[in-house]
Amino acid sequence: MCGIVGYVGTKAAEPILIDGLRKLEYRGYDSAGLAFLQDGQFNVVRAQGKLGALVERLKGHAWPATIGIGHTRWATHGRPSEANAHPHQSRDVVLVHNGIIENYLTLRSDLAKMGHTCSSETDSEVVCHLIQEHLNSGKNFMAAFQTALAQIRGAFSLVIMHRASPDRIYIAKRGSPLVVGLADGETLIASDIPALLAHTQDMIFMEDGEMGVVTAKGAEFFDFAGLAIAKTPKRITWNLAQAQKGGYKHFMLKEIMEQPQIFADTLRGRFDQSAAWISFDKDADNLLNDFVKSGNTLQIIACGTSWHAGLVGAYWIESLARIPVKVDLASEFRYRKPLVGEKTLVVPISQSGETADTLAAVDESKSLGSKILAICNVIEASIPRRAGATIYTNAGPEIGVASTKAFLTQMAVLYLLALKLAALKGLMPQADLAPRLQAFVELPTLMDKVTKNTSVLTKIVEKLHKKEHAYFLGRGIQFPIALEGALKLKEISYIHAEGYAGGEMKHGPIALIEDDVPVVAMVLQDALYEKMVSNIEEVRARGAQVFPVISEDDDRLRKMFPEAMLIPKTHPDLLPFLSIIPLQLLSYLTADRKGTDVDQPRNLAKSVTVE
Repeated sequence: MCGIVGYVGTKAAEPILIDGLRKLEYRGYDSAGLAFLQDGQFNVVRAQGKLGALVERLKGHAWPATIGIGHTRWATHGRPSEANAHPHQSRDVVLVHNGIIENYLTLRSDLAKMGHTCSSETDSEVVCHLIQEHLNSGKNFMAAFQTALAQIRGAFSLVIMHRASPDRIYIAKRGSPLVVGLADGETLIASDIPALLAHTQDMIFMEDGEMGVVTAKGAEFFDFAGLAIAKTPKRITWNLAQAQKGGYKHFMLKEIMEQPQIFADTLRGRFDQSAAWISFDKDADNLLNDFVKSGNTLQIIACGTSWHAGLVGAYWIESLARIPVKVDLASEFRYRKPLVGEKTLVVPISQSGETADTLAAVDESKSLGSKILAICNVIEASIPRRAGATIYTNAGPEIGVASTKAFLTQMAVLYLLALKLAALKGLMPQADLAPRLQAFVELPTLMDKVTKNTSVLTKIVEKLHKKEHAYFLGRGIQFPIALEGALKLKEISYIHAEGYAGGEMKHGPIALIEDDVPVVAMVLQDALYEKMVSNIEEVRARGAQVFPVISEDDDRLRKMFPEAMLIPKTHPDLLPFLSIIPLQLLSYLTADRKGTDVDQPRNLAKSVTVE
């Protein structure tokens, strides 16, 4: 959840660490801090609040040290405060930590009996004193580190400096992401790729149960018992510009507006219209072939926005490929003794590939014999490394905490997956597949049209931004879109918003409808159009202010609702790719009108790496 950076080389560490934290602040922004090691002394600077508070604290100081670590925090144990900010330290150890130390209370109590005093409320500080205790007993640092790791329960990535080791940083990973970047004469460490891209594209991704020693010349890796591990760098093809705002006011707006191009990038090389074939890569294709021959159920596991994408995907897979699909919240999946096994294909969906709940659900599924086909954006993240195969969404870095382009590209992969499964089962002959793929190819042009149609949205925002509650309605494949629209609005504008299936309103939620309550309704020209028209009439009759998303050639509803959001005509199965965009823009414009922090909404972080 938190952002971690580290540097050792020949340059001043401070500006490199600050730049890295800027690119990781989306992972947490309750507090931030840096630590340097020079002339046998630690210099630790911390500040409550966003990174700007730390930058102010650093003004007027010169920090020439060429080795240092940094952190931006999303609070778990202990309130946001300077005392709870990282880095934490003992006499000879300073560290930053991402994750949760589950047994910290027991360790803290034991350490107190040994004379150690913790100055913060965090679980992280305990690790400093635990290593310090083993150093005090006469162990060298690696032995002390390994002994401490054996005592810690929970998830962590640890980046540590030792007072007596002025040229190296020690690292360890279990359950939280950690990446090492290799450059000429310098080595960098981060919890996510964007922090490293300004310096190198050659990166090593750590696995659970690995530790390492990082110097300016490179890095050595070991298991927790100290046995050496050979690791090969990966070349990351993202460029730095993909992780910058590009002239937009917010990352979220940039990421919404670039969706037509990103969508095309996701499709590239994965199908041929004329030959009517779909292919991902060898591992994914083989896994799908095997599943069609011997599997019987597809299980999707995800959280938040990715869960909504999974719900949309289930409609496609069941209707086109006629394969039963279950969609579970990963945070609940493990706790109901799931019925998955050798005949189940488990599909975890995660933008970051580090979502703790989804990762745990993957491990549970593997232990029960299931094959894993991951859908992920971040290359070489933990979930792809656990999976038998991965279909990457190719969305590039997504910096805004409220996911937009990741959702759209997850749906794109799921639609291709549904078509491929249908074709493998003989349910999608070339004559049917080719026109669907043609309509798919035409979507970026239609998406671009929708992103430019904001005049009606600004009128709706002037009414919506003053409200405390809003409701989103949809049926069929548009129901998950309604859920996602409500989530976006509540995430960044802090307006209480709920999504409901249109047919469920009369079974309880309609009691909440009164005069001028805003209702955003998905009323598109699909098989459920007439039913949705009836549903919006039900809420309008009770005083609701209805803002529908409709097809642009729907003259009937355009006359009834002059502030309707219009969607170009496309294949009915593909409408979610267009209908989600006005909801994303509506949420963004409402939040911007209210003056909330769009890219870094309160209490949220981009990658939820703790349970």
